Amino acid sequence: MIKTTLSVFLLVPVILFGFLQDPPEYSLNEALKVLGLIDKLQLEQLKKGNRDLKNVVVTEDELNSYIAHRIKVEKEETLRELRLKLYDINKVEWKIMLDLEGAKLPNVLKPQMTFYLGGILEVEEGYVRLDLKDLYLGNKRIQVSVFELVIFIGSKIIGSEPFSMSDWWELPYGIKDIRTQQGKATFYY
Repeated sequence: MIKTTLSVFLLVPVILFGFLQDPPEYSLNEALKVLGLIDKLQLEQLKKGNRDLKNVVVTEDELNSYIAHRIKVEKEETLRELRLKLYDINKVEWKIMLDLEGAKLPNVLKPQMTFYLGGILEVEEGYVRLDLKDLYLGNKRIQVSVFELVIFIGSKIIGSEPFSMSDWWELPYGIKDIRTQQGKATFYY
């Protein structure tokens, strides 16, 4: 298992690549609500004593606003947009728009690419991974190896370690489980 720590509420896609300056429109109020929930969760982690498992629910819109806010604030390099769709039983879909302008790319890849991923979030013993079921570049189904090549190129651009889509990722400190339903995610801590 790869033991890489995630930022709270941002799963694999947010750390795939750096962030670009012009994300899609979003609700600042929804982003601030998620930031407030993160603060609450962190404060509760500091409390001592035996306590029951608690949870916080974040809507799909709130989560997407939080991600767009992070993209705007962090102003990094290659990720233009990341949007999540949440479904029942931990089914998720991601839209990832990348801009690798200036990178040496194989002829089959273009500098601006939109990927669509679908799968099931698996959570086990403090780790999460995406059991990838569908992967598209634009409207064409592609192999995971093509996406992992883009991950490799993007990681070289931003100076991070490349990874595999089959890797397990450490959940943020204190998060025990994640469950999705249509349009919302519940984080247990």
